[in-house]
Amino acid sequence: MTRPPDFDALVGSEVDADERERLRRVHELLVTAGPPPELSPQIEAGPTLAMTLSRPRGRGRRRVLLLAAALVLVVLAFLGGYIVGNGGGGGLSSGRTLRLAGTAAAPTAQAALRIGPVDSAGNRPMDLSATGLAKLPPHGYYAVFLVRNGKPLLPCGSFVVAGTSGGVLVHLNAPYHLRPGDSWVVTRQLPGHHDPGAAVLRPTA
Repeated sequence: MTRPPDFDALVGSEVDADERERLRRVHELLVTAGPPPELSPQIEAGPTLAMTLSRPRGRGRRRVLLLAAALVLVVLAFLGGYIVGNGGGGGLSSGRTLRLAGTAAAPTAQAALRIGPVDSAGNRPMDLSATGLAKLPPHGYYAVFLVRNGKPLLPCGSFVVAGTSGGVLVHLNAPYHLRPGDSWVVTRQLPGHHDPGAAVLRPTA
């Protein structure tokens, strides 16, 4: 059995006592929760636009895929405009958006990760819009990790997808104190493996 990440090694000693205790509670909850069940919150909540677009078969399939691709481009264009309008997204006080590209493990994948400002509870809400990710085996899932010093360290949420022809919109959370240079990556978590798996989406240069 793989041991969960050590809290002291992840957070370090420079965090003040109150913030450290809050992060410890969150860390323990995440470790206790473990991998998500097969039925994701998105599926349980009902069909999304991306799911609806991915259902038709036969002669209309090509048209549906073109519409889905156009929708992704519109979303990315909107997010790009948001970044420009908010000073290039360099700071985290008002939020920012990261453009993510597929790695060799998922060459057709692309995504946009919107990182919101810290809320009143000290959490940082995030929204991930992704397409081109393959359906994984039962009990497999995708995970979003906070990356620090080039390594995925802290989990921010997980999700499953129906297949490469569909898209997914996931609501996430980063209950951590961020540092300059922090980033995010999406990994592929296969059944029985809880350490960060192969990266499928990384920030573009």
